Amino acid sequence: MIKDMRTVFEATGGNEGLRRLAEAWHSRVMEDEVVSHAFSHGFHPEHVERLAAYWAEALGGPSTYSESYGDETSVVKMHSGHGPHEEMDQRAIACFDQALADTGLAADETLRQVLHDYFAWATTTTMSGYPRSADDVPSGLKIPRWSWHGLDA
Repeated sequence: MIKDMRTVFEATGGNEGLRRLAEAWHSRVMEDEVVSHAFSHGFHPEHVERLAAYWAEALGGPSTYSESYGDETSVVKMHSGHGPHEEMDQRAIACFDQALADTGLAADETLRQVLHDYFAWATTTTMSGYPRSADDVPSGLKIPRWSWHGLDA
């Protein structure tokens, strides 16, 4: 089945599939005693929709996030300046893996692995790259694209 798909975005079920995944992940992290701390000061009321749009763009879908909400710089700044948080990152990844199962996206091993690899990479590199200060994040960053082969250069 996946061999017939052009993008990871399409294999997830497109915008609707990623919205379900974002909902499942958000529910999981809000129940996690460590990861939920990241949301303890509140979050945007459209967090799930924005997250789904971000993932869609990163996984080969439309550029809705960049056109409507911001660029990679704005996303990375939101996740920066909070010091190192390796345990939180690992638990967020575990919640993502559980959300893949919750939504049925883990049923296809190839798709599950690609999505896991993407989320783990994004969580431990771009989103954790500036622990000291959001002011360290460079301007003009573009959302990294991820394909069946990993990070697109």
